[in-house]
Amino acid sequence: MTGQTFSTLAEFNALLAGAAGPDGAARDAAQERNGQLTKPPGALGRLEDLAIWYGSWRGTGRPELTAPQVVIFAGNHGVTARGVSAFPAEVTEQMVLNFQHGGAAINQLSKAFGANMDVHALDLDRPTQDFTQGPAMDEAEVVAALLTGWNAVDPKADLLVTGEMGIGNTTSAAAIAYALLGGEAGDWTGRGTGVDETGIMLKSQVVAEGLAANPTANGDGLEALRCLGGRELAAMAGAIARARVERIPVILDGFICSAAAMCLEKSVQGALDHTVAGHVSAEAAHGRVLKALNKEPLLALGMRLGEGSGAALAIGVLKGAIACHSGMATFAEAGVSAG
Repeated sequence: MTGQTFSTLAEFNALLAGAAGPDGAARDAAQERNGQLTKPPGALGRLEDLAIWYGSWRGTGRPELTAPQVVIFAGNHGVTARGVSAFPAEVTEQMVLNFQHGGAAINQLSKAFGANMDVHALDLDRPTQDFTQGPAMDEAEVVAALLTGWNAVDPKADLLVTGEMGIGNTTSAAAIAYALLGGEAGDWTGRGTGVDETGIMLKSQVVAEGLAANPTANGDGLEALRCLGGRELAAMAGAIARARVERIPVILDGFICSAAAMCLEKSVQGALDHTVAGHVSAEAAHGRVLKALNKEPLLALGMRLGEGSGAALAIGVLKGAIACHSGMATFAEAGVSAG
């Protein structure tokens, strides 16, 4: 699996379409074990489903989670010239330095749950094009960003979380959601880094202009990613796709990560079967994207930080599910009557 790569969007799509699904025998074994554990049937609720799902992707009925990986991608957006963010684009690079020095929330959460964390900055000195004037990226640029994400995944990892940093990227995510899910532009725009009501109106206008300038993005996942996305969104999509090929389960983060992931699902149905939603963020559009993806979030804590923080926190939930599933005694082992 590891040696596979691509140089065009068509080749990337073919790799995604050809990726294997979960291991049915492992799923059956995990379900059988779950039915024998020292608890009433269904007493652990969604934790039981999580452990079975995880085991089916890892190919074992009694899985362990010991090597989670968190990867943060950073990119800058030409559309910020339209004034859609409360912060200047320079903040992206400043936050990358903060990640590298261990000072951000995601650093603390990765450490708390035993995850190895990597940071990849993608051409911060060269923002994408303003998508209200045409495509944000040409094919070579979006393929390069997808490859950055693809190559960032450690094949030895047993869980992946992708996060992002990029001033202006809630506008990009909103434009993708608008292109792929329809409705009105305003349905998908929110406060992002903290813009006021006037700022939200401007973002809605910019999102509408973006789709008008890029009609090929309408309903087409990879075209939406190319025309309306950013390098960090494409890198997240590339990493999530690589995880699918390697059968590494993924916890999705917030609105921006979910919008990037949706580009995969809209290209190949079932492309996100190896993922769960870590949380639902305070960005109102996030819940609607998760509903469209049929993903029920594990947590709802009012977070809207991005940078993989909600998904990293959910590593603890998944670790708990797996610890119970694989570590609990069966009725037979404990000498407890199941009758």
